[in-house]
Amino acid sequence: MTDQHSTPEDLRQAAHTIAAARKSLAPLPALPQPIVPKSIEDGYRAQSEVHRLLATELGPRVGYKIGCTSEVMQKYLAIPHPCAGGVHARGVHQSGVVLNAKDFVRVGVECEIAVRLGKDLGPGGAPFTPDSVADSIECYLPAIEIVDDRYAKWETLGAPTLIADDFFAAGIVLGKPVARSAVADLVHVEGRALVNGQEVGRGTAADVLGHPHNALAWLANHLASQGAGLRAGEIVMTGSLVKTLWLDAGDEAAMEFSGLGKVQVTFA
Repeated sequence: MTDQHSTPEDLRQAAHTIAAARKSLAPLPALPQPIVPKSIEDGYRAQSEVHRLLATELGPRVGYKIGCTSEVMQKYLAIPHPCAGGVHARGVHQSGVVLNAKDFVRVGVECEIAVRLGKDLGPGGAPFTPDSVADSIECYLPAIEIVDDRYAKWETLGAPTLIADDFFAAGIVLGKPVARSAVADLVHVEGRALVNGQEVGRGTAADVLGHPHNALAWLANHLASQGAGLRAGEIVMTGSLVKTLWLDAGDEAAMEFSGLGKVQVTFA
């Protein structure tokens, strides 16, 4: 991270470039150097403008995704800290959905535990701890994050630019909710990732910052630092238990979680 910050006009131009690429499904090249978001904070400022520009396409924000919460994903992306992106209404699907692979540049899936909030986590409650956010969770859901490698070469873009573009976010698929009270300890939940019926990855909830509640507390504190918060009813994707799985047209992906159930998606 740098102490420098981008100008509002540079961030506006970056957001317009990112939004235009996303609309056209054209792989985003490296941004022109003058408009590259210079800091993590700049990345989130540009992200807010991208959300505004894509509001018609995405629908209202209904939650958040947290990326880079597991060691395997931090190593894969070479980013040693969590990053947040928006979850929007038109990207929320139910298990069994069939989506068109042509609606993505290079589609991938991640194996995640989602939470739905039953109470607000407003900025006045900060600093949040894993214990303090747990009481706000209504239920857990087995989930798939749909990600899209919509970049000419993501490895060269840097975290601020990836954050500005919602950190690969392209939708979520949710299984049936399980009441928080019905799960003795989330940390012991194991997730299996299957593509076309073959297991291709496995991880546990403990891989997500030690516990998914740690990821939720990180997000609540991150939002509080911006004067924002989480609201009852919102969905939070807590991060992938396995390395991203890139798919081909015709592939079916399923995630099975001990004690939480299964969620499945097909890309036609």
